[in-house]
Amino acid sequence: MTKGILGRKIGMTQLFSENGELIPVTVIQAEPNVVLQKRTTENDGYEALQIGFADKKESRTNKAEKGHAEKANTAPKRYVREIRNANLDEYEVGQEISVEIFQAGDMVDVTGTSKGKGFQGSIKRHGQSRGPMSHGSHYHRGPGSMGAVDAMRVFKGKKLPGHMGSKQITIQNLEIVNVDVERNLLLVKGNVPGAKKSYVEIKSAIKAN
Repeated sequence: MTKGILGRKIGMTQLFSENGELIPVTVIQAEPNVVLQKRTTENDGYEALQIGFADKKESRTNKAEKGHAEKANTAPKRYVREIRNANLDEYEVGQEISVEIFQAGDMVDVTGTSKGKGFQGSIKRHGQSRGPMSHGSHYHRGPGSMGAVDAMRVFKGKKLPGHMGSKQITIQNLEIVNVDVERNLLLVKGNVPGAKKSYVEIKSAIKAN
């Protein structure tokens, strides 16, 4: 069964293991999540656990969100996600989920929104090579050929300049190095997507051995 929790990326630091190895870790603050709803096959056509993280300002909340949160006796949440393949029998609506569901050594998948880089050219966005910068060359940092003449159009998927970043990214098989229950912190080995203070979703690794 899949375990999951929502949190906020605080930043990165480093720890030393017992044998003196330096381990880079990402610190994720996961205040107790609240179970907002249990999706069932009878009512929704699939099974999932809906959880919320971080209270939302009342001025930014509509009536539907307030009513949905009141059923769980909590405030509307800013970050709401659903965990598939969760053991619904273990949870009740309104129940809090803390970092205690994970232990050091657990493997997890972390999903977040990558940093936005704005509008970028094909060299930075796709890692393409530039042309010669010498005199006489008319090709420097352009995207190159648009394709064959006969097509008379640009095929979909052509790597061109455009908006870079701000995409949902999942990094799989990251190890939890430490769990700080008192401060609601998870220390995950390596880097996770997103900027500082951005929201992330931590779930049991789907491809863990």
